Amino acid sequence: MQPRAVDAAGVTHETAGADARIVSLVPSITETLFALGLDRQVVGRTGFCVHPHDKVREVRKVGGTKAVKLDAIRALRPTHLIVNIDENERDTVEQLRAFVPHIVVTHPQTPQDNLSLYALLGAIFDRRHEAQRLCERLEARLRETAAQAFAAQNVLYLIWREPWMSVARDTYIASMLQLVNWRTLPDVRGGTAGAARYPMLDFDDAPWLADVDRILLSSEPYRFTQTHRDALARDPRLADKRIELIDGEMVSWYGVRAIEGIAYLQRLASTP
Repeated sequence: MQPRAVDAAGVTHETAGADARIVSLVPSITETLFALGLDRQVVGRTGFCVHPHDKVREVRKVGGTKAVKLDAIRALRPTHLIVNIDENERDTVEQLRAFVPHIVVTHPQTPQDNLSLYALLGAIFDRRHEAQRLCERLEARLRETAAQAFAAQNVLYLIWREPWMSVARDTYIASMLQLVNWRTLPDVRGGTAGAARYPMLDFDDAPWLADVDRILLSSEPYRFTQTHRDALARDPRLADKRIELIDGEMVSWYGVRAIEGIAYLQRLASTP
């Protein structure tokens, strides 16, 4: 009997053969597929799948994570489609089920969840040894981080402006930040999916803002720049806050990027 793997939707997948044709609609997982040595099997990706740069440029684009081109995917004749609960729309995924034999649903919510993600992809695409090596690297990074003492900080992690949007406590981003003892504000939880996971903010109606130590301006999905940082620094409501830019890929991309991302946060949290 072939080994099996269960995805985030509870669907059991058998091990695919060497002729698997994979379309990934999740940028961080596209990067992870290449890290697992699946270069030849990846036949489609979104325009946001930009890593590894030298390899993804050879892979056909099939739209965005939400504005998916169904006909482009159909033309690629994929055997497997990889999606994510937060990043892809359910209606689109249901339409793709009509002609893609295997849809793999992912939903990492903590850095530790990457261990099961590596194992899932390794089992489905027969890259168990490669997946195990990624697990060992991530486990070493997690142990290293747990052994360090980081100053407690309340942080406001901004992902959008007009309107301002942040992240709920039960998001992957918040869990990553917690590794270095950074606690996100506002103290809200958004559930398993949906807009509540990324709450809108009004600085004039945010009593918790007084407790914020650092404001982090992410490079994605909105690309905050030094100009935005400087403008916020002039806002009297934020006069006593440390405001800085942060690499959103390092914090929000799960998969193989988490290994480097945790080291990035360690360095950031250790900077005076």
